[in-house]
Amino acid sequence: MVVAASTCRTETVFDYSWKHVVCAYWNRYPNPSSTHVLTEDTIKREVRDGKLYSRRLLSKTNPVPKWGARFYNNVPVKIVEDSVLDPVKKTFTTFTRNLGMKKIMKVDEIVIYSEQNDGRTLAVRRAYISSQVFGFSRAIRAFGIERFKVNGNKASNGFNYVLRRMFPQHQLAAATTATTGASASSQQGTTAVAQYGDMAVAASASANHSGSNSSKTDALKRTAKIGYEFCKSHASKIAQLFSVRN
Repeated sequence: MVVAASTCRTETVFDYSWKHVVCAYWNRYPNPSSTHVLTEDTIKREVRDGKLYSRRLLSKTNPVPKWGARFYNNVPVKIVEDSVLDPVKKTFTTFTRNLGMKKIMKVDEIVIYSEQNDGRTLAVRRAYISSQVFGFSRAIRAFGIERFKVNGNKASNGFNYVLRRMFPQHQLAAATTATTGASASSQQGTTAVAQYGDMAVAASASANHSGSNSSKTDALKRTAKIGYEFCKSHASKIAQLFSVRN
């Protein structure tokens, strides 16, 4: 029997180092965004070939829509999670699958946490959802995909909550790293502002020393004219420096 499966892929970037993310992973629950996770137990853990292999058993519950009540009662479902931590390559991979209700909806999920060049951590989540309910397979798979997306957002919010609590001193450094590009553009803009400010001050000083015969109004007009000519001649450069690119 060939069972069709639907797939979904999402990405999340955590503003913390890979080491911090891995440490926090084992302490994700409980958190305010994951109240559907009832229990978690580590049933096996060993080191092989320099890698840490773990197996955990979790129980979760999720409300179902009214149309799904005929197939599934809202009872806790057991989830098996296998993971491999590679400290050399700095990758952490988790494999999860449900043990119960597999004929109604089977969900296989793979998440890979890897270190990015900027020091942050990228999590790539892939889900493979299938159903053997005749006549309702497509609807159940579509529901599973939407539920996967919603739960993925909740998981990321809950994970960030745990990271902030475990590593409160690291959040500011991460935010600085995340805005490096914006800071560079801002620095260029600040340089232009400083140059423009220096020009305005110099023009004002020149006006003040132009002689006692020049009135204050003439000095202000002269300063304004110099500023206008500067902006006119450097309009394209200023626009380029202060442009905001998404």
